[in-house]
Amino acid sequence: MVCGLLAVVLAGCPAPQRRDADPEPARLQWQRVELPSPDGPGRVLVRDLVVCAGHRYAAGAVADPGGVTRPALWSSVDGVAWTPVPLTADSFYGRQSVLFSVGCRDGAVAAVGGKVGGAHGNPRVSTWWQRRDGTLVEVAASFELYGGPKAVNVSRLAGGPDGWLIVGNRAGGAAAWVSPDAAEFAIVEGAPELASDGQGVTWAFDAVAGPSGWLAVGGLLAPGRIDRDPAAWTSSDGRTWQRTVLPGGQEYEEMQRVVLVDGVPLGVGLRGWAFGAWRREPAGWTAAGGFGRVAGGVPSVGGLAVSAGRVLAVVSDGERYGGWLSEDRGDGWRPVELPVAAPVGAARAVSLSADGGRWWLAVDDGAQTSLWVGQPGASQK
Repeated sequence: MVCGLLAVVLAGCPAPQRRDADPEPARLQWQRVELPSPDGPGRVLVRDLVVCAGHRYAAGAVADPGGVTRPALWSSVDGVAWTPVPLTADSFYGRQSVLFSVGCRDGAVAAVGGKVGGAHGNPRVSTWWQRRDGTLVEVAASFELYGGPKAVNVSRLAGGPDGWLIVGNRAGGAAAWVSPDAAEFAIVEGAPELASDGQGVTWAFDAVAGPSGWLAVGGLLAPGRIDRDPAAWTSSDGRTWQRTVLPGGQEYEEMQRVVLVDGVPLGVGLRGWAFGAWRREPAGWTAAGGFGRVAGGVPSVGGLAVSAGRVLAVVSDGERYGGWLSEDRGDGWRPVELPVAAPVGAARAVSLSADGGRWWLAVDDGAQTSLWVGQPGASQK
Protein backbone atom coordinates (compact mmCIF):
# COMPACT_ATOMS: atom_id res chain seq x y z
CA MET A 1 0.00 0.00 0.00
CA VAL A 2 2.81 2.39 0.88
CA CYS A 3 4.74 1.57 -2.30
CA GLY A 4 1.64 2.10 -4.39
CA LEU A 5 0.99 5.47 -2.75
CA LEU A 6 4.58 6.53 -3.36
CA ALA A 7 4.38 5.56 -7.02
CA VAL A 8 1.21 7.62 -7.44
CA VAL A 9 2.73 10.61 -5.68
CA LEU A 10 5.90 10.54 -7.75
CA ALA A 11 3.90 10.11 -10.93
CA GLY A 12 2.08 13.33 -10.10
CA CYS A 13 5.21 15.36 -9.37
CA PRO A 14 6.78 17.77 -11.86
CA ALA A 15 9.47 16.29 -14.06
CA PRO A 16 12.90 16.34 -12.42
CA GLN A 17 14.96 19.40 -13.25
CA ARG A 18 18.28 18.81 -14.95
CA ARG A 19 21.31 20.45 -13.41
CA ASP A 20 23.82 22.48 -15.37
CA ALA A 21 26.82 20.75 -13.81
CA ASP A 22 26.93 17.58 -11.76
CA PRO A 23 29.37 17.51 -8.84
CA GLU A 24 32.79 15.94 -9.36
CA PRO A 25 32.76 12.28 -8.34
CA ALA A 26 34.47 11.18 -5.13
CA ARG A 27 36.84 8.22 -5.36
CA LEU A 28 36.81 5.32 -2.95
CA GLN A 29 39.16 2.36 -3.21
CA TRP A 30 37.31 -0.95 -2.83
CA GLN A 31 38.63 -4.39 -1.92
CA ARG A 32 36.50 -7.51 -1.99
CA VAL A 33 36.43 -9.86 1.01
CA GLU A 34 34.82 -13.27 1.29
CA LEU A 35 32.12 -14.55 3.64
CA PRO A 36 32.27 -18.30 4.31
CA SER A 37 28.99 -20.20 4.13
CA PRO A 38 28.25 -21.67 7.58
CA ASP A 39 27.27 -25.32 7.92
CA GLY A 40 27.58 -26.41 4.33
CA PRO A 41 26.92 -24.98 0.85
CA GLY A 42 24.37 -22.34 0.01
CA ARG A 43 23.96 -18.82 -1.28
CA VAL A 44 24.98 -16.16 1.21
CA LEU A 45 22.43 -13.38 1.82
CA VAL A 46 23.56 -10.25 3.70
CA ARG A 47 20.89 -7.79 4.81
CA ASP A 48 22.64 -5.61 7.42
CA LEU A 49 26.08 -4.71 8.76
CA VAL A 50 27.23 -3.22 12.06
CA VAL A 51 30.49 -2.40 13.84
CA CYS A 52 30.45 -3.35 17.53
CA ALA A 53 33.30 -3.03 20.05
CA GLY A 54 36.08 -3.66 17.55
CA HIS A 55 34.20 -6.39 15.68
CA ARG A 56 32.37 -6.16 12.36
CA TYR A 57 29.18 -8.16 11.95
CA ALA A 58 27.26 -9.16 8.84
CA ALA A 59 23.71 -10.42 9.32
CA GLY A 60 21.45 -12.28 6.94
CA ALA A 61 20.93 -15.89 5.97
CA VAL A 62 22.09 -18.76 3.79
CA ALA A 63 19.76 -20.14 1.11
CA ASP A 64 20.07 -23.75 -0.03
CA PRO A 65 19.65 -24.73 -3.72
CA GLY A 66 15.91 -25.10 -3.15
CA GLY A 67 15.61 -21.58 -1.74
CA VAL A 68 15.10 -22.66 1.88
CA THR A 69 16.84 -20.17 4.17
CA ARG A 70 18.50 -20.43 7.55
CA PRO A 71 19.63 -17.42 9.64
CA ALA A 72 23.31 -16.53 9.61
CA LEU A 73 25.65 -14.06 11.30
CA TRP A 74 29.33 -13.49 10.60
CA SER A 75 31.98 -11.69 12.68
CA SER A 76 35.37 -10.16 11.83
CA VAL A 77 38.03 -8.27 13.78
CA ASP A 78 39.76 -6.72 10.78
CA GLY A 79 36.90 -6.65 8.27
CA VAL A 80 38.79 -8.98 5.95
CA ALA A 81 38.68 -12.44 7.57
CA TRP A 82 35.14 -13.44 8.61
CA THR A 83 33.92 -16.27 10.83
CA PRO A 84 30.36 -17.63 11.20
CA VAL A 85 28.76 -16.94 14.60
CA PRO A 86 26.88 -19.83 16.26
CA LEU A 87 23.07 -19.45 16.27
CA THR A 88 20.32 -21.19 18.21
CA ALA A 89 16.81 -21.05 16.72
CA ASP A 90 13.86 -22.49 18.64
CA SER A 91 10.84 -21.90 16.41
CA PHE A 92 9.76 -23.21 13.01
CA TYR A 93 10.02 -19.80 11.37
CA GLY A 94 13.09 -18.84 13.39
CA ARG A 95 15.00 -21.69 11.79
CA GLN A 96 14.19 -20.13 8.39
CA SER A 97 14.59 -16.50 9.41
CA VAL A 98 16.55 -13.93 7.41
CA LEU A 99 18.20 -11.42 9.75
CA PHE A 100 17.49 -7.97 8.29
CA SER A 101 18.59 -5.56 11.04
CA VAL A 102 21.47 -5.85 13.53
CA GLY A 103 22.51 -3.45 16.29
CA CYS A 104 25.15 -3.09 18.99
CA ARG A 105 25.13 -2.28 22.71
CA ASP A 106 27.86 -2.80 25.34
CA GLY A 107 29.91 -4.97 23.03
CA ALA A 108 27.06 -7.37 22.17
CA VAL A 109 24.78 -7.53 19.16
CA ALA A 110 21.08 -8.18 18.74
CA ALA A 111 19.13 -8.74 15.56
CA VAL A 112 15.68 -8.78 13.99
CA GLY A 113 14.74 -11.35 11.38
CA GLY A 114 11.73 -12.46 9.45
CA LYS A 115 10.34 -15.15 7.21
CA VAL A 116 7.17 -14.99 5.14
CA GLY A 117 4.77 -17.76 6.09
CA GLY A 118 1.42 -18.76 7.49
CA ALA A 119 -2.02 -18.78 5.93
CA HIS A 120 -1.86 -15.10 4.95
CA GLY A 121 1.78 -15.01 3.86
CA ASN A 122 2.76 -12.36 6.40
CA PRO A 123 6.33 -12.00 7.67
CA ARG A 124 6.92 -13.96 10.88
CA VAL A 125 9.24 -11.67 12.82
CA SER A 126 11.70 -12.86 15.44
CA THR A 127 14.36 -11.12 17.51
CA TRP A 128 17.74 -12.46 18.60
CA TRP A 129 20.11 -11.67 21.46
CA GLN A 130 23.76 -12.60 22.02
CA ARG A 131 24.82 -14.72 24.98
CA ARG A 132 28.14 -14.23 26.75
CA ASP A 133 29.64 -17.14 24.84
CA GLY A 134 28.90 -15.27 21.58
CA THR A 135 25.98 -17.43 20.43
CA LEU A 136 23.03 -15.59 18.89
CA VAL A 137 19.80 -16.96 20.39
CA GLU A 138 16.23 -16.57 19.16
CA VAL A 139 13.84 -14.84 21.59
CA ALA A 140 10.55 -16.61 22.21
CA ALA A 141 7.64 -14.20 21.60
CA SER A 142 3.92 -14.31 20.94
CA PHE A 143 2.83 -13.93 17.31
CA GLU A 144 0.90 -10.71 17.94
CA LEU A 145 3.90 -8.92 19.46
CA TYR A 146 5.08 -8.16 15.92
CA GLY A 147 2.27 -9.63 13.82
CA GLY A 148 -1.46 -10.03 14.18
CA PRO A 149 -4.34 -7.96 12.77
CA LYS A 150 -2.64 -4.63 13.58
CA ALA A 151 0.71 -5.51 11.99
CA VAL A 152 2.20 -3.42 9.18
CA ASN A 153 5.98 -3.80 9.34
CA VAL A 154 9.01 -4.03 11.63
CA SER A 155 11.80 -1.79 10.39
CA ARG A 156 15.10 -1.12 12.21
CA LEU A 157 16.85 -2.08 15.47
CA ALA A 158 19.21 0.17 17.45
CA GLY A 159 21.16 -0.23 20.66
CA GLY A 160 21.80 2.57 23.12
CA PRO A 161 23.10 3.30 26.62
CA ASP A 162 19.81 2.32 28.28
CA GLY A 163 18.76 -0.63 26.16
CA TRP A 164 17.37 -1.53 22.76
CA LEU A 165 14.77 0.00 20.46
CA ILE A 166 12.99 -1.33 17.39
CA VAL A 167 10.92 1.03 15.25
CA GLY A 168 8.21 0.04 12.83
CA ASN A 169 4.57 0.63 12.04
CA ARG A 170 1.18 -0.71 13.07
CA ALA A 171 -2.31 -0.06 11.79
CA GLY A 172 -2.44 2.98 14.09
CA GLY A 173 0.79 4.53 12.80
CA ALA A 174 4.39 4.53 13.96
CA ALA A 175 5.26 2.19 16.82
CA ALA A 176 8.24 1.02 18.86
CA TRP A 177 9.42 -2.02 20.78
CA VAL A 178 11.72 -1.55 23.79
CA SER A 179 13.94 -3.82 25.85
CA PRO A 180 16.68 -3.34 28.46
CA ASP A 181 18.65 -6.39 27.29
CA ALA A 182 17.15 -7.66 23.97
CA ALA A 183 16.03 -10.83 25.78
CA GLU A 184 12.40 -9.66 25.72
CA PHE A 185 10.71 -6.73 23.97
CA ALA A 186 7.58 -4.79 24.91
CA ILE A 187 5.49 -3.04 22.28
CA VAL A 188 4.75 0.70 22.41
CA GLU A 189 1.65 1.05 20.27
CA GLY A 190 -0.74 3.98 19.99
CA ALA A 191 1.63 6.26 21.93
CA PRO A 192 0.66 9.95 21.82
CA GLU A 193 2.60 11.89 19.14
CA LEU A 194 4.32 8.73 17.89
CA ALA A 195 1.14 7.15 16.53
CA SER A 196 -1.20 8.67 13.96
CA ASP A 197 -3.63 11.35 15.16
CA GLY A 198 -5.48 14.42 13.92
CA GLN A 199 -2.23 15.92 12.68
CA GLY A 200 -1.70 13.07 10.25
CA VAL A 201 -0.70 9.47 9.58
CA THR A 202 2.77 8.68 10.88
CA TRP A 203 5.40 6.28 9.54
CA ALA A 204 8.75 5.44 11.19
CA PHE A 205 11.76 4.13 9.28
CA ASP A 206 14.87 4.27 11.46
CA ALA A 207 16.24 5.27 14.86
CA VAL A 208 19.52 6.08 16.58
CA ALA A 209 20.61 6.49 20.19
CA GLY A 210 21.99 9.83 21.34
CA PRO A 211 23.20 11.32 24.62
CA SER A 212 19.66 12.25 25.71
CA GLY A 213 17.81 9.17 24.48
CA TRP A 214 16.30 7.97 21.22
CA LEU A 215 15.76 9.75 17.92
CA ALA A 216 13.44 8.18 15.33
CA VAL A 217 12.80 9.48 11.82
CA GLY A 218 10.15 9.01 9.18
CA GLY A 219 7.29 11.00 7.76
CA LEU A 220 3.77 12.28 8.33
CA LEU A 221 0.89 12.37 5.86
CA ALA A 222 -1.33 15.31 6.78
CA PRO A 223 -5.12 15.17 6.25
CA GLY A 224 -6.13 16.02 2.69
CA ARG A 225 -2.59 15.52 1.35
CA ILE A 226 -1.04 12.74 -0.76
CA ASP A 227 2.59 13.60 0.02
CA ARG A 228 4.43 13.08 3.29
CA ASP A 229 6.42 15.69 5.18
CA PRO A 230 9.58 14.62 7.03
CA ALA A 231 9.11 13.92 10.73
CA ALA A 232 11.29 13.12 13.73
CA TRP A 233 10.54 11.86 17.22
CA THR A 234 12.58 12.05 20.42
CA SER A 235 12.23 9.97 23.57
CA SER A 236 14.22 9.46 26.75
CA ASP A 237 12.89 5.94 27.32
CA GLY A 238 11.32 4.70 24.08
CA ARG A 239 7.83 4.87 25.56
CA THR A 240 6.97 8.58 25.69
CA TRP A 241 7.63 10.52 22.49
CA GLN A 242 7.71 14.09 21.22
CA ARG A 243 7.05 14.71 17.53
CA THR A 244 8.60 17.32 15.25
CA VAL A 245 7.20 17.75 11.73
CA LEU A 246 9.70 19.49 9.50
CA PRO A 247 8.53 22.14 7.04
CA GLY A 248 7.59 20.43 3.80
CA GLY A 249 6.51 21.48 0.35
CA GLN A 250 4.16 20.03 -2.22
CA GLU A 251 6.55 17.20 -3.03
CA TYR A 252 6.98 13.85 -1.27
CA GLU A 253 9.49 14.14 1.58
CA GLU A 254 10.52 11.71 4.30
CA MET A 255 13.63 10.70 6.25
CA GLN A 256 14.42 7.00 5.82
CA ARG A 257 17.77 6.70 7.62
CA VAL A 258 19.50 8.64 10.40
CA VAL A 259 23.06 8.78 11.77
CA LEU A 260 25.07 10.96 14.12
CA VAL A 261 27.87 13.01 12.56
CA ASP A 262 30.14 14.21 15.35
CA GLY A 263 27.10 14.00 17.63
CA VAL A 264 24.81 15.91 15.23
CA PRO A 265 21.77 13.98 13.87
CA LEU A 266 21.59 13.76 10.09
CA GLY A 267 18.63 12.20 8.31
CA VAL A 268 18.54 11.22 4.64
CA GLY A 269 15.53 10.34 2.55
CA LEU A 270 13.30 11.26 -0.35
CA ARG A 271 12.83 14.86 -1.46
CA GLY A 272 10.52 14.81 -4.44
CA TRP A 273 12.28 13.48 -7.52
CA ALA A 274 15.61 13.36 -5.69
CA PHE A 275 17.13 12.66 -2.30
CA GLY A 276 17.79 15.12 0.49
CA ALA A 277 19.38 15.50 3.90
CA TRP A 278 18.10 17.17 7.06
CA ARG A 279 20.29 18.13 10.02
CA ARG A 280 19.26 18.91 13.58
CA GLU A 281 21.07 22.05 14.71
CA PRO A 282 20.81 23.56 18.23
CA ALA A 283 17.99 25.80 16.95
CA GLY A 284 16.13 22.87 15.37
CA TRP A 285 15.97 20.86 12.17
CA THR A 286 17.14 22.43 8.93
CA ALA A 287 17.16 21.19 5.35
CA ALA A 288 20.65 20.34 4.12
CA GLY A 289 21.76 19.44 0.60
CA GLY A 290 19.98 17.42 -2.04
CA PHE A 291 21.43 14.89 -4.46
CA GLY A 292 20.65 12.30 -7.08
CA ARG A 293 17.62 11.79 -9.28
CA VAL A 294 14.72 9.35 -9.18
CA ALA A 295 14.42 7.22 -12.30
CA GLY A 296 11.13 5.50 -11.45
CA GLY A 297 9.89 2.59 -9.43
CA VAL A 298 10.11 2.98 -5.65
CA PRO A 299 13.29 4.87 -4.63
CA SER A 300 14.80 4.31 -1.19
CA VAL A 301 17.85 4.76 1.02
CA GLY A 302 19.58 1.39 1.26
CA GLY A 303 22.33 2.40 3.67
CA LEU A 304 23.79 5.39 5.52
CA ALA A 305 27.05 5.35 7.49
CA VAL A 306 29.63 7.77 8.89
CA SER A 307 33.39 7.24 8.69
CA ALA A 308 35.82 9.84 10.07
CA GLY A 309 33.24 12.59 9.67
CA ARG A 310 32.38 11.59 6.08
CA VAL A 311 28.85 10.39 5.33
CA LEU A 312 28.24 7.75 2.68
CA ALA A 313 24.69 7.15 1.46
CA VAL A 314 23.76 4.26 -0.81
CA VAL A 315 20.43 5.00 -2.45
CA SER A 316 18.16 3.41 -5.01
CA ASP A 317 16.76 5.57 -7.80
CA GLY A 318 14.15 2.89 -8.42
CA GLU A 319 16.34 0.96 -10.88
CA ARG A 320 19.80 0.64 -9.31
CA TYR A 321 21.76 1.62 -6.22
CA GLY A 322 24.40 4.34 -6.28
CA GLY A 323 26.69 5.95 -3.74
CA TRP A 324 26.89 9.59 -2.59
CA LEU A 325 29.48 11.09 -0.24
CA SER A 326 29.25 14.20 1.95
CA GLU A 327 32.18 15.72 3.81
CA ASP A 328 30.31 18.69 5.31
CA ARG A 329 27.50 17.10 7.38
CA GLY A 330 25.11 16.74 4.48
CA ASP A 331 25.32 20.12 2.75
CA GLY A 332 27.25 18.97 -0.32
CA TRP A 333 27.15 15.54 -1.96
CA ARG A 334 29.34 13.91 -4.61
CA PRO A 335 28.60 10.67 -6.48
CA VAL A 336 30.64 7.59 -5.62
CA GLU A 337 31.04 4.64 -7.96
CA LEU A 338 30.19 1.40 -6.21
CA PRO A 339 32.56 -1.55 -6.72
CA VAL A 340 29.93 -3.70 -8.42
CA ALA A 341 26.59 -3.22 -10.16
CA ALA A 342 23.74 -3.12 -7.66
CA PRO A 343 20.35 -3.53 -9.38
CA VAL A 344 17.06 -3.12 -7.56
CA GLY A 345 14.48 -5.87 -7.35
CA ALA A 346 13.20 -8.88 -5.47
CA ALA A 347 15.88 -10.78 -3.52
CA ARG A 348 18.30 -7.87 -4.04
CA ALA A 349 19.68 -5.58 -1.34
CA VAL A 350 22.56 -3.44 -0.14
CA SER A 351 23.95 -3.01 3.39
CA LEU A 352 26.44 -0.48 4.76
CA SER A 353 28.45 0.24 7.92
CA ALA A 354 31.62 2.14 8.78
CA ASP A 355 34.40 2.47 11.31
CA GLY A 356 37.95 3.81 11.50
CA GLY A 357 38.03 5.57 8.13
CA ARG A 358 36.59 2.60 6.21
CA TRP A 359 33.19 1.48 4.95
CA TRP A 360 31.87 -2.06 4.64
CA LEU A 361 29.40 -2.57 1.80
CA ALA A 362 27.42 -5.71 0.97
CA VAL A 363 25.67 -6.00 -2.40
CA ASP A 364 23.22 -8.79 -3.21
CA ASP A 365 22.42 -8.67 -6.93
CA GLY A 366 19.93 -11.54 -6.76
CA ALA A 367 22.49 -14.13 -7.85
CA GLN A 368 25.28 -13.64 -5.33
CA THR A 369 26.29 -11.41 -2.42
CA SER A 370 29.64 -9.65 -2.48
CA LEU A 371 31.23 -7.90 0.50
CA TRP A 372 33.60 -4.96 0.07
CA VAL A 373 35.75 -2.71 2.24
CA GLY A 374 36.29 0.82 0.91
CA GLN A 375 38.37 3.82 1.91
CA PRO A 376 39.08 7.24 0.39
CA GLY A 377 41.57 7.47 -2.45
CA ALA A 378 45.04 8.89 -1.81
CA SER A 379 44.01 12.43 -2.73
CA GLN A 380 41.11 12.41 -0.24
CA LYS A 381 42.80 11.06 2.89
